[in-house]
Amino acid sequence: MESVSEEQHQEDLEKRLKAYEGRPSTVAGTGKDPVNAPMIRHWCEAMGDTNPAYRGPDAIAPPTMLQAWTMGGLSGHTGRTEAYDELLALLDEAGCTSVVATDCEQEYVKPLRPGDEITFDTVIESVSERKRTKLGTGHFVTTRMNIRVGGELAGTHRFRILKYAPARRPEKKPPRPRPVVNRDNAGFWDGVRQHRLLIQRCADCATLRFPWLPGCASCGSPDWDTVEATGEGTVYSYVVMHHPPFPAFDPPYAVALIELTEGVRMISNVVGIPHDQVRVGRPVRLEFQRYDEELVLPVFRAAEESESEGSPYATR
Repeated sequence: MESVSEEQHQEDLEKRLKAYEGRPSTVAGTGKDPVNAPMIRHWCEAMGDTNPAYRGPDAIAPPTMLQAWTMGGLSGHTGRTEAYDELLALLDEAGCTSVVATDCEQEYVKPLRPGDEITFDTVIESVSERKRTKLGTGHFVTTRMNIRVGGELAGTHRFRILKYAPARRPEKKPPRPRPVVNRDNAGFWDGVRQHRLLIQRCADCATLRFPWLPGCASCGSPDWDTVEATGEGTVYSYVVMHHPPFPAFDPPYAVALIELTEGVRMISNVVGIPHDQVRVGRPVRLEFQRYDEELVLPVFRAAEESESEGSPYATR
């Protein structure tokens, strides 16, 4: 439970936040451009909106463009007051340093037409009491903008954000990166999901190839079939990764070039022994290791040290 002092501190904060309700954040703002046909056209193309009301000499602007005519761009708007920035700074001081837009509401009073000059005023409409969300604990801040043309109300735009202190979550190891699957190698990954290591074989010259390619590098034939590897192999070469560290990996670890008994080579991890015991020529055998609900990868488990004695690759 919160102590009395913490409760009092929160009450004092909420009183200070509530004092900003009703204060203007923009006074006599003006649109940087009048309502115009090029912006309407770009908007309709982006949204795929083909309504004929937005084209021709009597065109109107799509109502949902209401906020677009008020945006200040990188240079901002004249007419801004200090109230809104002060409010956000107060929330920052309270630990609510993160922000996310949550929703907006628009009310359309009259259509806007090319040539209309936009003016607007914005007020801090409400600041909520403290709320607990999945993102964290904070306060919802709602502003209301009244958009006018020639002094007449054209529409109202309410915009709501959550200023919050991010919730602390237990550290979770990120997922292992996914392999890139395309039409040329999809058959290989289909085999992996079935715990089969498939090697491409040229249908014309019978040359085996790995990684998978759309055509034979020996004769150029695009036709191929597959053979299933026995899973036996040796470490042809390897490197030990120390730096830089990558999420989902725990350095140092060995990345090896495995030569299969079929004669092709592939890159994989050697498991079952520390990284400093990986040796060129060491026998390995294929395994399929599941990393999460979706990802299965072929890896190679090292044989016992005695099994690698006398290997023809030991001095490579």
